[in-house]
Amino acid sequence: MNPAPRRAAFRALHESGCFVIPNPWDAGTARYLRHLGFKALATTSSGFSFSRALPDTDWAVPLDMALGHIAEMVAATELPVSADFESGYAHDPEGVAANVTRCVATGVAGLSIEDATGDPSKPLYDLDHAVERIRAARAAIDATGADVMLTARAECYLVGHPEPLPESIRRLQAYAEAGADVLYTPGPRKRDDIRAVVEAVAPKPVNIIMSSNTGLTVDDLAGLGVRRISVGSGLARAAWTGFIRAATGIATEGRFGGFDGTVSFGDLNAFFRRDLEERS
Repeated sequence: MNPAPRRAAFRALHESGCFVIPNPWDAGTARYLRHLGFKALATTSSGFSFSRALPDTDWAVPLDMALGHIAEMVAATELPVSADFESGYAHDPEGVAANVTRCVATGVAGLSIEDATGDPSKPLYDLDHAVERIRAARAAIDATGADVMLTARAECYLVGHPEPLPESIRRLQAYAEAGADVLYTPGPRKRDDIRAVVEAVAPKPVNIIMSSNTGLTVDDLAGLGVRRISVGSGLARAAWTGFIRAATGIATEGRFGGFDGTVSFGDLNAFFRRDLEERS
């Protein structure tokens, strides 16, 4: 399938308004999200890692495995897909550029690069180095001629930075200057903090993650100027929660109450039967 129309559609989604980009972790969940009417999808490194019995870290998931999964998600539907590309699977800008080129070749409409090092003793790349990594990713995308949107992530909240909001803003502004199309810092939950991030990088769009119930709605976030809302590992963890609850009940109590309220086999099977016929 020619990725150009999907890439154009993905960019158009960022021009105005606010949209939710949910995070499936396999073809089945991708197909169901498509059925619900979502206009774009994003991979979830954690959802995929957990499905492979691996932790969510670059070093645990080989690049080839990650690229294979991204390609599978691109092929699962006709929707645009943005890849959670971790920290680019490399430390140096040259390595990031080479890996981004391979990611673009999967047909993605977007990809994200984060600034976490994976080293607890120094959890964030120095800003100058982080900026060079974003510049390298931007140059690699441009060299392919593909209209792929680059999202730059500041991981300040996730690594426990003592001043996560101002440091996130400082980094996101630098990443915007370096060529990022979308800016993203996982973590802010207060309305004023979210608004501050949006205003700091305007007019470029901001992604906010909602992987837990903060009380904020899509309309609330749209009112704060958020352009894109992802859910990260939220849906995968919701599925794991049901699985763990049901399995634990069987293992520890010999009871099957964890199956109460679950979707029926018939309903799921009928959905995938109809979906297969639609694709055929």
